Amino acid sequence: MANNHLTSESKQLATWYFTFAAVLFGAQLLFGLVAAIQYVMPGFLYGILDFSIARILHINALVVWMVFAMFGAVYWLLPDETGIETVGIKIGKLLFWIFAAAIVVVVLVYLLIQVGPADDTTIWFITEGREYIEAPRWADWGIVVVALGFVANLFLTGIKGRQTGIVTVLMADMIAFAGLYLAGMFFTDNISVDQYWWWWVIHLWVEATWEVYVGALAAYGLITMIGAHRKVVEMWLWIEVAMLFGSGILGLGHHYFWIGTPEYWWEIGALFSALEPLPLVAMFIHVLYDWGKTQGAEMNAEHTDEDHVKSVINNKPAFTWFTLNAFGNFLGAGIWGFFHTLPQVNLYTHGTQFTSAHGHLAFFGAYATILVGMMYLAVQGTNGIKVMNHTKASIWGVSMITGGVVGMTVALTIAGYVQVLVSRAQMGATWAAYFDGQSGLWFTQAMDWRLIMGIVTFLGFLFLAKDLLTTGKSPVHER
Repeated sequence: MANNHLTSESKQLATWYFTFAAVLFGAQLLFGLVAAIQYVMPGFLYGILDFSIARILHINALVVWMVFAMFGAVYWLLPDETGIETVGIKIGKLLFWIFAAAIVVVVLVYLLIQVGPADDTTIWFITEGREYIEAPRWADWGIVVVALGFVANLFLTGIKGRQTGIVTVLMADMIAFAGLYLAGMFFTDNISVDQYWWWWVIHLWVEATWEVYVGALAAYGLITMIGAHRKVVEMWLWIEVAMLFGSGILGLGHHYFWIGTPEYWWEIGALFSALEPLPLVAMFIHVLYDWGKTQGAEMNAEHTDEDHVKSVINNKPAFTWFTLNAFGNFLGAGIWGFFHTLPQVNLYTHGTQFTSAHGHLAFFGAYATILVGMMYLAVQGTNGIKVMNHTKASIWGVSMITGGVVGMTVALTIAGYVQVLVSRAQMGATWAAYFDGQSGLWFTQAMDWRLIMGIVTFLGFLFLAKDLLTTGKSPVHER
């Protein structure tokens, strides 16, 4: 993307982060496709790329591309919200290259070495073996340094410039974002204690700090794309902060059902985890209602020509992805999460494909959507576009990616249903029951459909990548 229209170094740095994030997004989908093929054809790439490594790359690429895009989104909005250039931008650029280089090295080690000796060498230089945070110890410390540098830039800029509610929320949220990662970096030989702290990273990162972060992005996006009233948006943002930090922290208990923690977490975890997705949907719906009833009506009363009505939303692809975020979050994190969050149900669904179904739709609906929307805002600003319209590639991209992810979710839900009925309820969760569940007709067909829908998703990504790279020059936009 050419930076001809960007006068802010912070926004230029944001485009670097977005570009690398998009590459990692493609890698995540590619390795997910490899793992899906290996699930139905176990001999695929045998001796070349182990299923466990493909899965590690798929999951960790997901986490890392989102972190890159999150950093990029903050660097993009900071000049707009604070009214000044980001403080420490040269350090920010240096940290970007350190972060990117570290990720490339880690991926190459995963691909070329894959396994190591059962000693500290493996933990420090190959993989820690802790799901979702498998990065070797040296990379862990590198991530901490990069995150602290990013947080420092955010704070110095927020303190020096104009202090809006969005920046204030981001400043508070990023302390937790950086701090919680530390909970997954120390070693304990007690598996219950280890899982206890591991969930602090996996859950509180995602279902507290990331959710609040998404709320701040949604607030910025609604102000930017449709001119929503800041006081309404920020009112809902503060309500969301209160609800998400409350429900997110206590909702952590739904991971504590079976790891040896006290039984009171059954009730606490079940109740509060069910409340987590509500505030973001409430903010989005309320802001759109307020905007449509007052601002939008006023604007259209003043300008009744059809062209103006069409251009009330100044970035239609981004707005589409932001809308998907509000309702994808509710479906993926809310509905599919609630499917198996009650302990009476989780007793049977824990560790089945229900978890995978929830994970796929929740990560896509809650995070991928809004981060792709921010990429479109960056493309708009980079190319000096006044009103960005949909292209054929953007429509195919959003339709195929969304359809593919929803298709995978349905397929995995059916697979989980089979596992619950056969492996858990009928056969009592024995070792033999696991294999009987895996070999059932509905399960195998569901895995086939998961693969097909994965291919659809990857093809959608190719359309998305093409659009992000070329839409800046498209004649369909208003300049």
